[in-house]
Amino acid sequence: MVDIKSMTPEELTAWLKELGEPAFRARQIFKWLYRGVTSFEEMTDLSKALRQKLEGEALLTPPTVARKQASQEDGTIKYLWRLADGNCVESVLMRYRHGNTVCISCQVGCRMGCAFCASTIAGKVRDLTAAEMLDQVLFTQMDSGAPISNIVLMGIGEPLDNFDTVLRFLTLVNCPDGLNIGMRHISLSTCGLTEKIDKLAQYELQLTLSVSLHAPDDETRSQIMPVNRSVGVEKLLETCRRYFDRTGRRVSYEYAMIDGVNDADWQADLLAKRLKGAPAHVNLIPLNEVEESCLKPSRRVASFQKRLEGHGVTVTVRRKLGGDIDASCGQLRRKEMNETHRQEKRG
Repeated sequence: MVDIKSMTPEELTAWLKELGEPAFRARQIFKWLYRGVTSFEEMTDLSKALRQKLEGEALLTPPTVARKQASQEDGTIKYLWRLADGNCVESVLMRYRHGNTVCISCQVGCRMGCAFCASTIAGKVRDLTAAEMLDQVLFTQMDSGAPISNIVLMGIGEPLDNFDTVLRFLTLVNCPDGLNIGMRHISLSTCGLTEKIDKLAQYELQLTLSVSLHAPDDETRSQIMPVNRSVGVEKLLETCRRYFDRTGRRVSYEYAMIDGVNDADWQADLLAKRLKGAPAHVNLIPLNEVEESCLKPSRRVASFQKRLEGHGVTVTVRRKLGGDIDASCGQLRRKEMNETHRQEKRG
């Protein structure tokens, strides 16, 4: 069976030609897919014979809402989506003055092991398909009634660990007959897979690359981010400089402020030194607590920011959204499955 929603318009046209169908059918079907149909029967301007043919040759994998939580503080909405195979992932709708942003997942679970992140606790189960990523955007928009203008790939999973599929998703979400969301409205977050960053740079996409740095020194970063043990901060920053040279796009560095771990004055000084001369933006993130972790939010966010700014570094502090529904940075998880497991243990 063909995953029809993960096809580009060109691939869809070629596939339909193999089925003996004219090229114009591809555009009809593509448009239906991005209206959020959940069955081929809903494609009412196709002949019954073609709809039956599609039913036998292709599949649709629309998610269903397993849980929906709305923040009483800021209107953020968190969705727990149940996928066609029973696995669950989360995505988050955030409302800003400049438009609505959806944070989506790219994997079921994550294997990166970052100490401050709930998404990695149960490990990685599988990669999402391009269709499953698209549907998080589309069905969030349909369910909430809020038109989506921006996408961040910062949910569950490491985007560059699912490289080819994420690239396909980016191509599809940019299609004029689809969601038509431009690259400059998309942010991709990575923990720092240097070879994949170099590979991404070759495509010269105009998206925003957000690198989860979280420490300027190898000792601290390796302690909280296992990926650093094989890469190192210096190599990562060199890779980011190459990325800028190739794409012309300034890199954003995410920095979760953790009490007594990465919030000392010397670490701010070292961070500024390492970023000197490189077009960069530092996004300080007040740590969001995860129940399984002993790490606590820093009390030095303001002073750390001031020290960086004193060195000429461009710094912002991320606004916390959805904290009352565990929808903030680092808090997304396969909660439904975790709760099922706990219930089974109690039984």
